[in-house]
Parts: sequence; C-alpha cells; structure tokens
Amino acid sequence: MKRKNTAKLLAALAVSATLVSGCATDRGGDVGVPVAGGSGTGTDSSSASTSAQKFGDLDSPCGEGDAKGSTDQGVSDTEIKIGFGDDRGYVKSPGLNKEMSDAVNAMIDWCNEQGGINGREVVGTDYDAAMTQANSVMQEACASQFMMVGYGFAMDQTAEQTRVACNMVSVPGFTVSPDAANGPMTYQGVPFPVDYANGSQWFQMAEMHPDLLNDFDLINSTMPTIISSTTKIRSIAEAAGFKLKNCGVTLNYEGESSYVPFAEKYKECGVKGLWTSRSASPGELNFVKALDQVGMDPIFFGEATWYGQTVSDWNKDTGLLDNLNAGMTFQMLENADKVPAVQKYIDLVEAGGGKTALLGMQAASSFLLWATAADECGSDLTRQCMVNELAKADDWTAGGLHAATDPGKNMPATCGLMTSLKGDEYSQAFPATSGEFKCDPKYLVATDRSTWGTDLGSDRISTKFLNPNLIKPQS
Repeated sequence: MKRKNTAKLLAALAVSATLVSGCATDRGGDVGVPVAGGSGTGTDSSSASTSAQKFGDLDSPCGEGDAKGSTDQGVSDTEIKIGFGDDRGYVKSPGLNKEMSDAVNAMIDWCNEQGGINGREVVGTDYDAAMTQANSVMQEACASQFMMVGYGFAMDQTAEQTRVACNMVSVPGFTVSPDAANGPMTYQGVPFPVDYANGSQWFQMAEMHPDLLNDFDLINSTMPTIISSTTKIRSIAEAAGFKLKNCGVTLNYEGESSYVPFAEKYKECGVKGLWTSRSASPGELNFVKALDQVGMDPIFFGEATWYGQTVSDWNKDTGLLDNLNAGMTFQMLENADKVPAVQKYIDLVEAGGGKTALLGMQAASSFLLWATAADECGSDLTRQCMVNELAKADDWTAGGLHAATDPGKNMPATCGLMTSLKGDEYSQAFPATSGEFKCDPKYLVATDRSTWGTDLGSDRISTKFLNPNLIKPQS
C-alpha cells in the first residue's frame, strides 16, 4: 500500500470537520476462541483521507470523497455493504462475543461520521451465528455483502467451504478452524495461522519462573478445537524450554459431576503450574475450586481470554485465581492512559453503550485494516483490489492496539506481555514497564505439521476448498 502524498495530506488537514466519537465495559473473551498488544505503525501505507482524524498513531482511512461506480457486489456510488457478527445468540452462553459486533458497529459509526470511505457510506449487516448457524450466515452474506469484516464465529469450519466458493473476501476478527485460519482470501489484523505461533507467553513464563520448567502440565479437553489448540501449545511450550508433565487428565467440555478427582490426579503428579486453552467457563472455574479443595495453589496460566471481567469478578469473591497469568499481544485496557489507540477504542465503544473487551479490540483492528485497504482502492473498489492491497499490509498495529503483525503474509507478532490478577485488579506482570511489550524473534515458533489440522500449499494456504476461481493477489 502507498503512503499519502504531501499534497493530499495538506488538503486533508485543511478540512474542518466536527467529529463525534461514537460509541461500555468488559475485557472478556470466550470459549475455544483464540485471541491474539506495541511498536510499529499501521500498515506500510495510509492513503488520503478528507479528515485529520486519527486512531492512535494511524491516520484515519475514512473521509469524504467522490468515489463512483457499482464496482462489485455490495458496492454502489453511495454505499459499501459489509457483514460482521458473533455468536451472541448461543443459548448456552448468551451474548457470546458480542463485544465484537459492538466494536464494528462503533467503528462503522466513527467512519461514517467522517464521510465513509471516499464518500461511500459503510452499511453493515450484523449477523448472529449463534454457534451453530455460521454456514447459514455465510450463505446470506454471499448473496449481498461486499466483504465480511471484523467477525468471529466459533464454528467457522462449517462456513468455510461456502465462503470460499462464493469468493467472499474476508478480514475476520478471529478464526478458529485450521482451514479458516489459513484460508484463501482471508486477512486478519491479528493473524492466527496454524503453521506459526506467537509463543511469547511461554518464553516469558520461563523467564518469570525458571525453577518451574519441569513442573507444568496442560489441561486437556474433549472439544475438538481445544484439542487442536492444546496440541499446538505443547510444542510451543517445549520450544520455550518446558518439559511438560503428562498427568493424563482430560476434562469433559460439557462439564463433570465433580472435578475433585481430576484435581487429585494433578496433585499426585506433582504439578505446580497448569495451562488451559479453554476460557473461563463455569466448568473451568469449578475446576479451579476443586484445586483449592485438594490443597493445590498452582500458577494458573491461560490464553488471553482469561483477561476479562467474568474472571476478575469471580476472583474478587474467591481469591482463587490470584496466581493467574495470561499472555497477550494486545495492550491491556488498563494501559489506556499510556496508549492513545486503546483510549480511542474505549471512547468509541462506550459512547454507543457497547462492551469493551479484548475480542472487541481484535475486531476493531480488522475493521481498520479493511478500511485502510478500501481507502486505497478509491473508486476501483473491487474484491480484487482489496486482495491486492491487503496482501501488501505489514507492520500492522491498528494505531497501537497491539504488537506489530504481518496480515499480508498471515504471520503473527513476535512480541508479547504478561498480565496478572490480584483480587479483581489486572496489572502487567511482564515486562515491568506498563504499556510496553517484550519482543524477540524466538517468540515466533514454527509449529509441528502434525498439529496443523489441514494441508497447506507452498503459499501456506489451506488446500481443502481451493477452486479455479479464487481471487489471488496481483502485482
């Protein structure tokens, strides 16, 4: 992507506009969902905007303009139709990932208040996949939307064949299944590919507790996506120097009548630290209670989804997670006073009565990535142009929301930070300076092929649903 030229920038700065920051709070994440905080700029570009508005250190990609033409499905002289959504209607977890839709709604409002994208209004359709309806949602989107942006469906594997078949270019907030994570025509603000991983949390845990390298184990689950995640985590932990125990404990995803026998088994195994790839579900919290019942107080270590209001509220009453650590490549919400992009995200979402959370920041990052590419395309707003521009995106931080990633190459960050919890207060545990990440090339871990869950071509794209009509980057 190209940078603004001086003339356009001066013209943009000359425009006088009154902008209302549009758009309340939880940090949360959720079951079986990967969550990916910085240095770096936005992308290797920022195109002309008719406004001096910024998102952190990223020049706004939104603004007035004279883009014309019905250039692709969902694009007209006046509108760009995009789909987004979450699983908020899932009956077993009402409101699941709603923070993602709250974020995209807020970002759309913010963008349209500036004039849209080159003068075209962004019109969003907010889909509810309710966990089991992802394919139905994708079928609807295939018939009307230009692109899918900032969404996250926990069962995205059920929709991937449909998405690829209709050439629905996507910038999701997160992906779960291997075929979606490395899918064709997919670019994420915070990539989560199957063949590479950001292992910063394990390397940082090794620095924090070098005496415990032989005393950690993983909590296994019966849920397929968590099985896949846990298998990958084992290889990452070993790359960071851990010699994990194998206590043979697997928890039923649907819950156990009693978690005490499982806690006893870990105690007998001599465990002093436990990793979970699952989020803070009622079952997982009951398991934490069982650890206390058998006299264990291990370091409880998990995905960034353990950074959330549900966890802090629960710990305020119990204190049983005062040994919790969660690794992140996003900035903490508590660092908003040090990181303008985080403050901007909070202001926008809260103004609209929405829920702020880690997955919400992830959705906001992907929306900004999409909007930056769409701005570059100008009047020639086609899916082909979007793929061309998105494939160039690198050094992406969404204005400072997270550590730098490479969306164009589907590569994660090589930076991270560690959070800790005491009572209901989260703080940054590592590195020592709040608002800073530690970065190291060794944090990027190539995962074992046996953990991928799909076959990749030489371009690192899943081969499962490939067809001759795919939209590929053109030079």
